[in-house]
Amino acid sequence: MHNLFAAILAKGIGRQLKQGLYREYLSHKDNLAAVHGKIDMPGTIRNQLARKRVLTCEYDDLSENNLLNQILKTTAMFLIRHGRVEQKYKNDLKREMLFFANVETLAPGTIRWSDIRFHRHNSTYRMLISLCHFVLEGMLLTTENGEYKLASFIDQQQMNRLYEKFILEYYAQECPEVKATASQIPWAVDDGVRTMLPLMQSDIMLTRGSEVLIIDAKYYTHTTQTQYDVHTLHSGNLYQIFTYVKNKDMEYGEEPHKVSGMLLYAATDEAVQPNNSYQMSGNRISVRTLDLNSNFSEIAAQLNQIVDEHFS
Repeated sequence: MHNLFAAILAKGIGRQLKQGLYREYLSHKDNLAAVHGKIDMPGTIRNQLARKRVLTCEYDDLSENNLLNQILKTTAMFLIRHGRVEQKYKNDLKREMLFFANVETLAPGTIRWSDIRFHRHNSTYRMLISLCHFVLEGMLLTTENGEYKLASFIDQQQMNRLYEKFILEYYAQECPEVKATASQIPWAVDDGVRTMLPLMQSDIMLTRGSEVLIIDAKYYTHTTQTQYDVHTLHSGNLYQIFTYVKNKDMEYGEEPHKVSGMLLYAATDEAVQPNNSYQMSGNRISVRTLDLNSNFSEIAAQLNQIVDEHFS
């Protein structure tokens, strides 16, 4: 895992360097011999009283020493120092860090991830910063020598998000015959009033013409719920996908269309694994499992089969 993170980060930083590091204007205040920017009068008066022949100036400087690059360098330096990263990956990162000589590092615990904003000038950093967040948030501080190590576990919410994004990006990259998005679904209200209604945000929506498959990706420890030794589907999951499908179905009105839904669970080692299809009020609702404990070619075949079945 450590080598994987180091390899992806080195390749990503290398691509970013070819495009150029993101720079932004940073404010500085220095004592200078000549005017640069705006004169800070209180500081200049203090210099005059101290018989210093300098001016205190405030100015903005275009610099690569900004938060995004600082996060990249902090993560790279962490991996370079880590004992479980092989030397060849460390060397790749070290070569990239030669271009970060003017960039400072941060204490990982001080990074306010919620303050990071992306726009058209730095949008290429989005994937890299997500990777850095994944690495740095997964660190644990040892009680012995104070070194950082990667956590051996990630909480279920993070894994569910990763699982969901993997499926979405797979279909976007590998299945051009369908359009893969994570689109919102409007509520089918009669009077147009949607005040205070929660957003319906799909995980994966596959579309081809007027055919739609809404996939809700679920990464759970248990794929079914059990009561009195009877296995049933998670009721909340089923209500959710049914609501998504029926509201999307209403969006088409009288036009010819087909809207289906699927709960796609990550397979576990439990004996009972759901694999069912239901016809509910004119729409097909399926429940499937995806076996991630397989070679990637087999995982791809499972995902491709879903598209073949619904868009044949």
